[in-house]
Amino acid sequence: MKLKNMNVPNKLTLIRFASIPIIIAIMLINVEWFDWLALVIFLLSSFTDFVDGRIARKRGIVTNFGKLMDPLADKMMIVSILIVLVSQNRVNPIAVIIIVMRELAVTGLRAIAASSSGGGKVIPASIWGKMKTVSQMLTVALLLIDKRIYSIIDFPIIGILVIIMTALTLISGIEYFVQSKDCFNDC
Repeated sequence: MKLKNMNVPNKLTLIRFASIPIIIAIMLINVEWFDWLALVIFLLSSFTDFVDGRIARKRGIVTNFGKLMDPLADKMMIVSILIVLVSQNRVNPIAVIIIVMRELAVTGLRAIAASSSGGGKVIPASIWGKMKTVSQMLTVALLLIDKRIYSIIDFPIIGILVIIMTALTLISGIEYFVQSKDCFNDC
């Protein structure tokens, strides 16, 4: 498939992939206002996640590429940023390990479901998965500018959001496995 022939939602997904190394590079440059630049690019990239799905459903142009790559772009963006934040001592590494393990496990589950006998199965995002994604995007956005928030608010809001994000990540991961237990019938 050529890029010029690709539909708009899939192009937006590719833009999200392309934004990942840009955000990471900006985070690794030690210039104070670059946190804000990383935040702006992250928010714009996160917005494409909302827009691409909406356009695809509205126009009836949902593709296999989009079903696979859209959630993968989200996972790669969130996990990459969280790993950099761990390296900068800005987020608890245990929370990030839990999130990375869940994301890898669910991606593996989706691959098993897609390759299962009977033509494969697409595991759609549940309400828990959507809440997980929103909580991750909100928490990561605030973590990108965490120093400024703590100077304004004398309350551990980011720590609480990290706990909520991690809990929703676990809950949604468990739900995916419970709802997809039939994928393991041939084990």
